[in-house]
Amino acid sequence: MTEFERQRVALGARSYDILVGAELLCEAGRHIAPVLRRPRTIIVTDRTVADLHLATLERALSDVAIACEAVVLPPGEQTKDFAHLERLIDRLLDLGVERASTLIALGGGVIGDLTGLAAAIVLRGIDFIQIPTTLLAQVDSSVGGKTGINTRHGKNLVGSFHQPRLVLADTDVLSTLPQRQLLAGYAEVVKYGLIDRPDFFAWLEGHGTAVIEGDGAARRHAIITSCAAKAEIVARDERETGLRALLNLGHTFAHALEAETGYGDEMLHGEAVATGMVMAFDLSVRLGLCPPEDAARVRRHLAAVGLATGLDDGQRAWNAQRLLAHMARDKKVRDGRITFVLVRGIGRAFLCDDVALDDVEAVLNDAASA
Repeated sequence: MTEFERQRVALGARSYDILVGAELLCEAGRHIAPVLRRPRTIIVTDRTVADLHLATLERALSDVAIACEAVVLPPGEQTKDFAHLERLIDRLLDLGVERASTLIALGGGVIGDLTGLAAAIVLRGIDFIQIPTTLLAQVDSSVGGKTGINTRHGKNLVGSFHQPRLVLADTDVLSTLPQRQLLAGYAEVVKYGLIDRPDFFAWLEGHGTAVIEGDGAARRHAIITSCAAKAEIVARDERETGLRALLNLGHTFAHALEAETGYGDEMLHGEAVATGMVMAFDLSVRLGLCPPEDAARVRRHLAAVGLATGLDDGQRAWNAQRLLAHMARDKKVRDGRITFVLVRGIGRAFLCDDVALDDVEAVLNDAASA
């Protein structure tokens, strides 16, 4: 039996545990069995993850007499759409899914979001478990019950709040990730320090490289601290009526960047978040809210680990008006006003819905030439 850390997401009758540690995938069966209503599961994954990890999970379930079948989908953000949601639900019904069945999302954020939404609506709601295989999913998308798909109008505009029964974050599976994916996930780790944990951000300044390079203790600390930060916020505001919106630091900018690049490989979600957080700090400085030295620290740390902090990469000519148009379709818009997460410094984030668009446009133009 391997050592792991446990973080509880306290939501009354819908509370659940996040387990973080090495070799959890090999022992998944014994952790999953207690939360099942019947010993039958359907694993949803993508081709890339299936080749790496599906057999290990199937063996772990078989070891404790849990029956399982697998649905394997194409990899990539493009899978998070209506067509693949319909395909998944049809396959679940073909397999005879019942209300006591449990889905297992084995993969990154795309698989987790898509599986969670399918679980929320098939048979009017069944249980699901998250086994995130990317750093980004382990620290962010697998926790908190947000599920969703993208449409031509924007990212995650169709979805539901549907909490998992369990989250298993195996730090060993991160060794199969490309460096670019690790860096993209690391941006979401940094986010928690910038929202309300300045001491954690300071720790990352000293240990971020170790997290990315695979130091086991550093990775586990970064993941469990991130999960604890998110669990605390979710427990206080599950459906994002106020406080939880702080978790969108950098995301209003990021979702616009992703929409403009077509949700493809040109810019991964975490890469967009890194640039978006820099923009959020720059906008806060421009509005006289944040010390310039704090914005400089954020930019310096992200750059030091290898993340981009601007848009002038030579791949495209960015248009601020087009990005503003994408922002206007963001799900956080209220009465036509775009809500931004701004900061008064590192660890001092707050919500603001009265930012002049001229100031936002200026920040976008500066980022495009940075």
